[in-house]
Amino acid sequence: MTSSKSDSELVNDFLNGDEKAFNMLALRYQEKIYWHARRMTGNHLDADDIVQQVLLVIYNKLKSFNFQSSLYTWIFKITSTRSLNFIKSKKIKNIISFEQTGELINSSDNDIIAGIDSRDKIERVQSLLKNIPTRQRQVFVLRNFDEMSYEEISKITGKSIGALKSSYFHAFNKLKELMKNYE
Repeated sequence: MTSSKSDSELVNDFLNGDEKAFNMLALRYQEKIYWHARRMTGNHLDADDIVQQVLLVIYNKLKSFNFQSSLYTWIFKITSTRSLNFIKSKKIKNIISFEQTGELINSSDNDIIAGIDSRDKIERVQSLLKNIPTRQRQVFVLRNFDEMSYEEISKITGKSIGALKSSYFHAFNKLKELMKNYE
């Protein structure tokens, strides 16, 4: 049951009292929210909790959304913030988890993970990524797994594009070094 209405039409319908419009938005975005939270926390149950938190925040704050950014960017900012807060509060080290080997990375950057073709190699990368600092990990996940541009990540994190590129560069080099040392 998907809607052909745009995000702005659904938001306006919801603000005018149509609860079904919010349900349509939730259906449209809940899987994306889940997978971003899952990659950040590395845990299905934690990701489910974050999805519920994010949907509740969206429901309560949608009336203050002003379309200065896309709804997608706004939702990812909320999801990123909730995920980072969860990580900080639980001091979780295991950040990225993969369920399917076919959904790895589609990036134009110097992609050190592109050649991964076995479950063993995926698990190796997963165990190494937990050693990258949280903020660098966030940029790496958003850039590679959520396939966002630096401009989109900047809107989500509030960081400058230069700072994001620096964080990505450091995360990339740390992962590359960790992979070398692992082998």
